[in-house]
Amino acid sequence: MRIGRASRRRSTSGRALLLTAVTAVGALTLTACTDSDGKPSGSGGGNYVTGPSGISTVARSERVAAPKLDGETVDGEGLDTTALKGKVVVLNVWGSWCPPCRAEAPHFAKVSKELADAGKPVAFVGINTRDNSKQNAAAFEETFGITYPSLYDPDGKLMLRFPAGTLNPQAIPSTIILDKEGRIAARTLAAVNEEQLRSMIDPLLAEQ
Repeated sequence: MRIGRASRRRSTSGRALLLTAVTAVGALTLTACTDSDGKPSGSGGGNYVTGPSGISTVARSERVAAPKLDGETVDGEGLDTTALKGKVVVLNVWGSWCPPCRAEAPHFAKVSKELADAGKPVAFVGINTRDNSKQNAAAFEETFGITYPSLYDPDGKLMLRFPAGTLNPQAIPSTIILDKEGRIAARTLAAVNEEQLRSMIDPLLAEQ
């Protein structure tokens, strides 16, 4: 009888360890860095097309509204993305600890400055996540010349506001582009270069 109870305890312990491992893997999937060669996964049920570069786009007639993203920025200011309607909005999810984020940061700094200097109706907004302090995030922005604001989201709560079945952020880095009406139009789940970033923005700027 004692042998049977010991066996059951070992079995129960094994199942608990397996459940813990599965949970940990799920959490890692959300926070993992992906580089420019990473293959994005589908968000499930969305009416979008993913090109060979890993950039997914949605037809204008099938786009859905982006969630309200608001809070305090790395600089301590308030920001609400719903106030940016009328502009193409570039949302970039990043962390100072993420190597692919560091690789793509110079491209974001360059493109954002060029579009601002040209007077284009484009707003860049970062979503800084999984950083334990604003100091690390601020140092990242200074190092790479990032001049646009980033919402400070250490727990990743803003990422969870995106509805299931849409082009939601599922990795770090992720970049999501909203059209001038505040609807989700494009996404990539990997680091991007200047050419890829412009290929996501320019078609939306051309929309009337």
